[in-house]
Amino acid sequence: MANYNIYTHESYAPSASPMCYAQQYSSSHQSYGQSSSYGYSSALAPSYAPYFPPGTHPDIIRSFQMIDRDRSGFVDKNELQEVLSWGYQKFSLRTIRLLMFLFKNPTEPSRIGPVEFAALWNCLGQWRVIFERFDRDRSGRIDSMELRDALYSLGYAVPPSVLQALISKYDRGSEQNGQLNFDSFIECGMIVKGLTEKFKEKDPHYTGAATLTYDTFMAMIVPFLVS
Repeated sequence: MANYNIYTHESYAPSASPMCYAQQYSSSHQSYGQSSSYGYSSALAPSYAPYFPPGTHPDIIRSFQMIDRDRSGFVDKNELQEVLSWGYQKFSLRTIRLLMFLFKNPTEPSRIGPVEFAALWNCLGQWRVIFERFDRDRSGRIDSMELRDALYSLGYAVPPSVLQALISKYDRGSEQNGQLNFDSFIECGMIVKGLTEKFKEKDPHYTGAATLTYDTFMAMIVPFLVS
C-alpha cells in the first residue's frame, strides 16, 4: 500500500501546486539564473510584461523575450532547452519534454506561453534550492539517501525499491554510479510528483489505495513514460 499519509494540501504538484504554478513571482524567487550573466537591456521587457502573471520577476520576462525570436508569444522545446541553459545548465531533451508536458499550454500543447514559462522557471528555482539543501557534500550530485530525504521533505515517502529503480534509471550513466545530477533530479522528482498527484485524484481521502480501470491506469502512466 502506498505510504503518503504525510501529504498535506500544501504538497508540491507540477500541475496544481501553489509552490509551482499560478502563483505570484517576487524577487525572492529569483533563484534560477541571474540577470548579470545575460547582459539584457531593461528596455526589452515591457511589451511582454502584460502577458505574465502579476509580480513576475523582470529577468523571467526578459529571458522569455530573448528566446522568443519569432515573436510568436510561445517557446518550443528547443528554445526552452536553450533559455534554461542560460540560467543554470543545459537540460536533456528528455527532461525538457517532461517539463513541457507538466506545464503545457492548454491551446498549444507543443509550446508554452508566458504563464507556463514563468511557472516553470520559478518551480525550477525552488527545486534547485531543495537539491542544494540535500546535496550535503556539495558534489553537484545526490545519492539515493539524499534523494530519499529530499523527496520525503516534499511529502513523498518513496519505498527503497522504488528509490533504487529511480536511481538506476536516472543516473545518466555517470562515473559516480548511483548518483543524480540536477537534470536527473528534476526529471526523477517531477515524475514522482506528477504520478502521485494523479493517484491522489483517485484517492481523495488519502487512504493509500484506489480502484482504477485499465484505461485510467494507462492514461495516467503512459504520458510520463513517453514525454
